[in-house]
Amino acid sequence: MVYATSPDALPVVAAKVLIAGGLGAGKTTMVGALSEIGVLSTEESMSAASIGVDHLTGTEPKTTTTVAMDVGRLTLPVHSPARGAYLVQIMLFGTPGQDRFWFMWDDLVRGAIGGVVLADTRRLEDCFPAVEFFEHRGTPFVVAVNEFDGAHRYSPDEIRDAISLAAHVPVLACDARRTQSARAVLRGLVSHAITCADTPAASI
Repeated sequence: MVYATSPDALPVVAAKVLIAGGLGAGKTTMVGALSEIGVLSTEESMSAASIGVDHLTGTEPKTTTTVAMDVGRLTLPVHSPARGAYLVQIMLFGTPGQDRFWFMWDDLVRGAIGGVVLADTRRLEDCFPAVEFFEHRGTPFVVAVNEFDGAHRYSPDEIRDAISLAAHVPVLACDARRTQSARAVLRGLVSHAITCADTPAASI
């Protein structure tokens, strides 16, 4: 985290969060719903070259894909008994979902306070690599189940069992299209990261 001062004299804490998951899970959508600035997006049209390489079962209407990363920013007011009022400026990095771009994740995760793993119940196995990625690096993360229209709904315990998730990792339901729902996931991640770091709790 990096500390600075905002124009209105409130201290600013800069933080970095990754939003990961499988192809078509809603990462770009979530970054767009959260960001207070125009998103730096690397969405490109899917071409014939991706046939047989990118598996689109369950996401057939999808016509574009992220080929590098999506970058956004969100500033949230925070108050803690220990520090008083300050701002948290969160840089949001949406990772590419295709396995041929996973090499980028090692660079993106550096300095991150945590990650959101977006899960699509129509293709739940697609979130396994992101879960394993954060687990192996000891990076705090939450699993956010993106509740697509028409997709079957499962309880958090059912999701946890299906992906063999540790008991301390939060499983949250969300609609990545809706700002308030996406913010609730981000708050859940920040709270979880604070708990993992064993620092005084703050409310966002």
